[in-house]
Order: sequence, then C-alpha cells, then structure tokens
Amino acid sequence: MLADGAVGTELMKLGLAPGESTAAWNLSNPDSVRQVASAYAALGSEMVLTNTFGANRFQLERYGLVPKVREINRTGAELVREASGGKALVSGCLGPSGKLLVMKEISEADLYESFAEQVEAQKEGGADLFTVMTMTDAGEMAVAVKAAAASGLPVIASMTYEYHNGQYHTIMGNTPEEAVKTAINAGACAIGANCGGGLDTYVGLAPVLRALTELPVYIKGNAGLPELVQGKAVYRMSPEDFVSYAPELLAKGVTIIGGCCGTGPEYIKLLKTAVDTWNSKF
Repeated sequence: MLADGAVGTELMKLGLAPGESTAAWNLSNPDSVRQVASAYAALGSEMVLTNTFGANRFQLERYGLVPKVREINRTGAELVREASGGKALVSGCLGPSGKLLVMKEISEADLYESFAEQVEAQKEGGADLFTVMTMTDAGEMAVAVKAAAASGLPVIASMTYEYHNGQYHTIMGNTPEEAVKTAINAGACAIGANCGGGLDTYVGLAPVLRALTELPVYIKGNAGLPELVQGKAVYRMSPEDFVSYAPELLAKGVTIIGGCCGTGPEYIKLLKTAVDTWNSKF
C-alpha cells in the first residue's frame, strides 16, 4: 500500500508559523488542510493521515485549546474524508502526549483517557483506521494502541528509531523486539517506523521488523535529517534520492510505505511509480 507524505511541513509551506499549533489549523485554515490531503489522495495514496498529530489535550493545553480538543480531532477526520472523496482511507493520527509516562509525569489512566478522547472524535469524523506514530516510549505507544483498538478499527503502531553501534532503538531505549511485542499485545494490526532519519536509515530495520511479525510492516521516513537554516528546518534529500530506497524496502518486506517530515506530493508521485512497479511483479 502507498501511504501519504508529510502534513506539518506541507502546512508550513502554506503559512504555518514556527511554534504554531498545527492541529489548530483544522479550525482556522481548513482549506489548507484539505488541500494537503487532497493532493495525496489524487496522487494515489491509499491512506491519508488526519492533521491531528499534536491534537491531544496535553499538547493543545499549551495553546489554550483544551475546550476544542474534540472539535479539532473530529474536524481533522472530516477534512480528510472530504478531501479524499472516497479515494483513500482516512487514517486517524495519534502522536505523543508530550508527557513522560516512564517518569510518572502522567498516569496511565489519564494518558488513556486523553487518547480515547481523540479516538472517539476522529471516529465520529469518519476515520477508517488509526496510526499511532512517532512514538519513542513503548509504554506510551501501548496505551495509545489500546485506546485506538477499543474503537473496533484497525491500528498501526509506529515507533521512531535511531541506529547506533549496530543496533536500532528508540531514544527511550526500546528495541524493535520490545516495541513489536508490546504493540501486538496492545492490539496493533500493523507495526512499523516513521520519522527519524531519511528513508535510507530504515533499510536495515525493515528485515528486522519483518522477522518479528507476520503483520503488515509500515515505514515512513523523512526526506533526510533536518538542517536548521534561518530558524527553519530544511530537508535536503531529493524526491529521486528518497524513492531510490523504496525497491529495497519493499523487497525486504515493507507492505505500507510513505513519507514523513519534508516529503510532499512530488515525493509521493514518484513513490507511487515505485510501488506500482513492485506490485506489477505479482
């Protein structure tokens, strides 16, 4: 399956300011959010993420938007539903809470309630499935997956990994083995990785994940590591370089592929060709 590209960095091109709530644009700039989703659906993305990555109550609290949590999440799903016109599945997005569960900054019960709040609103807005993404703590990921799975819809569990000394692990120290086992036990229907480095950084991770489960494997890499230029994140990997790694990832067992930060429609357009070429072999 072909997933979509980035949402946040695309909205930045349309005027989202540094430090501004991306999720709040579901209410303040719905046409821009709809535009991004529409572009991916038109190019053949079979699932498109909602603009709700930072839409949990703890993230929105910083902007005084807690009273708008449900509206922001529901609208996020509605916008993708409208934009895709039935061409793509609406994938409700759940990102990190911003609280450290392992440091007891938040209880598991409160964390679950927060994710469940998002899940209920996004399902009401038309979500077909959920993607728990960019997680670095397997414990928080498990809580989010459980909350999403309680909806009765499929759930993808995606972590962000780094590669050091010949091993992949999250910044919280979770290994792929720990993360995959935890995700499956929590009710995930697919497992994977997103964000971090470029798509090339996950070429070595793909066979590790494939060996750990028979579930679908999901990979969405960045357009390289970001560089800070005049206060803005710049991603240097070209669409051609990004997509050059797709055939190897698909050959190593990746079944859902897309782009994360820095990737836009031009990346997905080329990635669509790579996926179609691969699928034509079967």
